[in-house]
Amino acid sequence: MSASANAFRATALSLSIALVGGFAVAPRPAAAGAFDDPAEREARWGAIAEAIFKDRKRVDGEGVVGLEAPQRALDAALVPMTLTLSDKTPIKAIYLVIDDNPAPLAAHFEFGPAADPSRIDLRVRVNVYTNVHAVAEGADGTLYETVKFVKASGGCSAPMGMSDEEAMKGIGEMRLKLAQGESGEPQRATLMIRHPNFNGMQMNQVTRDYTPARYIRTISVSSGDAKVFDLSTDISLASNPVIGFSYRPQGEVKVSVLDSADARWDKSFPAPTAHLGD
Repeated sequence: MSASANAFRATALSLSIALVGGFAVAPRPAAAGAFDDPAEREARWGAIAEAIFKDRKRVDGEGVVGLEAPQRALDAALVPMTLTLSDKTPIKAIYLVIDDNPAPLAAHFEFGPAADPSRIDLRVRVNVYTNVHAVAEGADGTLYETVKFVKASGGCSAPMGMSDEEAMKGIGEMRLKLAQGESGEPQRATLMIRHPNFNGMQMNQVTRDYTPARYIRTISVSSGDAKVFDLSTDISLASNPVIGFSYRPQGEVKVSVLDSADARWDKSFPAPTAHLGD
């Protein structure tokens, strides 16, 4: 595991244990976030931001980082999030924080030379009504922040609708879908990974026991010998993750996935064939 992934793991663990409302202390009721006032939300974000960024200053991210999220989620266990970044400000990493989730730090993307970090799409679990923060880290270390309020509840404890055995079938299988685009332009891709991402809060509907946690910790994507991104994540990532991203093709695409049971899967996909858009 890389140093950055270890740092993410330590931060995520400290957040889930130390913050008021963290799962290791006491899970918040599903409706709790609906009654928080702005001052309470800001205080919670202040504590989270201090744990992640220490004393580093954050600035308004308008024009640099955008966050698209539904105001009211149709399915709290599969909430779509889109992170957008301006091409006018070089960005080396981005954090996605779901403030009132049991483990707030949901994702940390670190971009490499083959990345086109203009847009990232992913799906997450949301446990209660909550603020969601996206914080982009510029190449010079500046932190750019934006926030959205999302109405959703129960996403972290929602069962998958199938047995644990069925959910585990094909674990680690991967697919990569490439969108048609213009030759020489960044390539749009969608990565699909088969993994239940059990978070320890889901109850088996047959046995009535809680399913032990087993979730993806890191996803690394490269093209040729150049890194596209390293993603460190935790229990907030939805089951069977789907991640949309753009990159600058350097050769075949290689994906490596590591989960909390230290199982690892690696797969290579052929380099995209040059083609022109319609």
